[in-house]
Amino acid sequence: MKHALLVSEFLSTPWALHPAALAKFCAVMRRWSAGIQPSDEVVASIALDRQARSAKHQASVGTSGGGIAVLPLYGIITQRGNMVDDVSGPGSCSMQQFTQALRAALSDPMVGQILIDIDSPGGSVAGVPELADEIFRSRAIKPIIGIANSLAASAAYWIGAACSELYCTKSGQVGSIGVYTAHADMSKALEDDGISMSLISAGKYKTEGNPYGPLTDEARAAIQQAVDGYYVMFTQAVSRGRGAGVSIAQVRDGMGQGRCLPALDALAENMIDGVASFDDIVAKMQKSMRSNRSASAIIEMPELVAEVAAEVLAEVSDVVTAVASEVAPAVAIEVVEENLEAAAMVTQDVADASGSAPDAPTNRLNARKNDLALLY
Repeated sequence: MKHALLVSEFLSTPWALHPAALAKFCAVMRRWSAGIQPSDEVVASIALDRQARSAKHQASVGTSGGGIAVLPLYGIITQRGNMVDDVSGPGSCSMQQFTQALRAALSDPMVGQILIDIDSPGGSVAGVPELADEIFRSRAIKPIIGIANSLAASAAYWIGAACSELYCTKSGQVGSIGVYTAHADMSKALEDDGISMSLISAGKYKTEGNPYGPLTDEARAAIQQAVDGYYVMFTQAVSRGRGAGVSIAQVRDGMGQGRCLPALDALAENMIDGVASFDDIVAKMQKSMRSNRSASAIIEMPELVAEVAAEVLAEVSDVVTAVASEVAPAVAIEVVEENLEAAAMVTQDVADASGSAPDAPTNRLNARKNDLALLY
């Protein structure tokens, strides 16, 4: 009974979590409530899972570089810290820590794109809407790509759907769009232990939904209203993030309606942008980075050449004009003709590089030549 309050508090949290993960949690909670220690086999399994997740995390982070920052989103999602490590086995993901990593990548001038590597059954709702909003806004700063590798369920899909693009591995799953909570009535267990609980409170609804008695209809309605509110937030975020005409009704009435969908089915429902492996996405992003750099060079270098050339030609024209005022017209015309040849060569170089040329200095030289010819 010493864990009864922990169990009740845990279950009453609003969750955007895959049902299979909840079943595991409930099994652990029952074990804790009964005071049963985990078997050596279970402890070993948790340790192996944690090692596997740690290795995957290191491999994912090791992929970062070349202008791409890889941010792992693994395990149960919590707002702060790793409060469920012993339950989830592979660990949990703190929204607070993940947000800090995201902001660091966004502000890093060496990072051109961000890849969120997702393998999570979801978790607590707390902090998820805020992170999803930040990712959606940050799409205007740098491309943020997400990949379900191999699970983006519930809160994890909420976050993934906010990315610029979202992909899923061939054997992966996405979805589980929904929110739930639970109420644990501990009154019978307390009675069996000879414990009678009395609550002293102020405020009409202060003790509503407490675990020491059955849930009243009024309390159930209030809790349902809160769950519905989170669900509306979830569906609105998915609709906004997926874009391309995906309505809230499509999210609510399709996309699995609370179930996870395999990759190809999810693609048909417009829940993802494609089916690909982690390595495929990294290669795609690297190619995009190279293309962007090449395009930037094509645009910027000719403009720079043209600007410098225009300045040089302008100076040549000014020098010729100054010389012409001090020498005989015939000599001045020769000077102008020589500089016209040089100007033509520079102008042609600029034209070849940029598709346009600074004609003004050359035109000025021609005009000056004609004026001198009239004087002569």
